[in-house]
Amino acid sequence: MSEHQSRVQATWFGGVPRVMFVHAHPDDETISSGGTLAALSEAGLEPLLVTLTRGEQGEVTPGPFAALQGTEDLAPHRQNELATALAMLGVERHVFLGVPPARAEGLPPTIYEDSGMVWGADGRATAAPDSSADALTRVPVAEALNDLIAAAATAGAGAIVSYDDDGGYGHPDHVFAHRLARAVAHGLEIPFWVIVTGADGEDPDSLDQARDDSAIERHDVSPWFDRKVAALRAHGTQLSVDGEEIVHVGGQRQPIDRFEVFRRMPQL
Repeated sequence: MSEHQSRVQATWFGGVPRVMFVHAHPDDETISSGGTLAALSEAGLEPLLVTLTRGEQGEVTPGPFAALQGTEDLAPHRQNELATALAMLGVERHVFLGVPPARAEGLPPTIYEDSGMVWGADGRATAAPDSSADALTRVPVAEALNDLIAAAATAGAGAIVSYDDDGGYGHPDHVFAHRLARAVAHGLEIPFWVIVTGADGEDPDSLDQARDDSAIERHDVSPWFDRKVAALRAHGTQLSVDGEEIVHVGGQRQPIDRFEVFRRMPQL
């Protein structure tokens, strides 16, 4: 990595160190922010990733891992996938919500489970009707909130990154992550940034939007693209990689972004 590249990363997210990324399930971190995580890590800026659940309710891709779907073996397998992906990205600081240091002082460790989802008539994700009592979206909000505050305070987070208020595509865990992360950022009086989905900077319209909006940052993660692809391949239960596209469980295709886009939200 050149000295110039290091200087560039040092200006991201307003130039604050130790940005905390809040993601709902394993694989979300790599799809939407993997290049940025790799770049910050390589520059020694110590990003922290907090994963809220272990993706227990995730669908599984056809093939050798298909038998894991709906079993107790899926969660530990996805944990291992995440560990491998983070090694590819060079991310050393990671914790699951509910486990120290992402656990309020004095409380025993806990597991927040994936809430699950179903596809609504409008083609967007909505809450699953059979989520467990331990699901992220059913536990007391104050408990999860205090856990995330503990993670941010312990890490000395200078900013928090998560999804927009729609969670990107409506998944209830993503929406919950937004609410949780924004509340913590507000309470600690640190900047809150949202991931801008579908705004790869190679698209002329999104490029013009980014140039005209001072609240938007476009991160060219091309130097870390190969790491991002390797990390995506690690999440084999959830997706496959075909050239420069992600193929999701349902067969949907998504380009692997070489630009990752974020918007700073105004203070509440």
